[in-house]
Amino acid sequence: MPIGIVVVDGHTLIRYGLRELVAGQPDMEIVAECGLAADAPSVLAAFRPQVVTIDVTLPDGDGLQLARELRDRYAELGIVMLTSKDQDDVLFRALETGVSAFVPKSAPVQELLAAIRHASVAAASFTAAGLALALSRRQVARTQLALSAREAEVLDLLHSGLSVPAIATRMYISQSTAKTYVSRLYEKLGAANRAQALMIAFRHGLIEFEPDAPALHPVPRSNGAVEAAIA
Repeated sequence: MPIGIVVVDGHTLIRYGLRELVAGQPDMEIVAECGLAADAPSVLAAFRPQVVTIDVTLPDGDGLQLARELRDRYAELGIVMLTSKDQDDVLFRALETGVSAFVPKSAPVQELLAAIRHASVAAASFTAAGLALALSRRQVARTQLALSAREAEVLDLLHSGLSVPAIATRMYISQSTAKTYVSRLYEKLGAANRAQALMIAFRHGLIEFEPDAPALHPVPRSNGAVEAAIA
């Protein structure tokens, strides 16, 4: 039987392009599609596909959050993230979310097809063509940004949402000393404020992503080769 696929993407042209692409593959078929995260659960419940492709950015929500919810509900479902955000931090979010594959839209079309086939037989096994390089870049950055114990503690408290006065209280230091620690941390990370510091720290694996931390959401980048090819 062909691999049954549901497409979740807010762009009509992308959905059309995926239909055309999959139509030429004898081992695949698109059984349903939708453009909103809110519609995806009912569509998947009705059609029970082997694989779902999800755009990271949906008109009404975060595609990775939707993927997390679907993974919790369907352990055997293959989940392929199709995204224009081919940044390391988005890739690592996908890995932590439990998806089966991460495919930037700048990748060759055959990479997307291979990801769908992988997801259909190994839903719990993550694949991404750029994973090895991303891990290497993260390790290099961690070495370059090696934090002292105090700096790591300050970063953790900033990540927890504490203000400078609260950090001073928690660390049993004066507010001026706390401000100095925060300033030095920002300088080491190359950040101008808390939001930038948390973004940079997440990108380099110094903190873990939290869905309720909007400062950690990266800025979308332009679409690339896969989007052009399938559209």
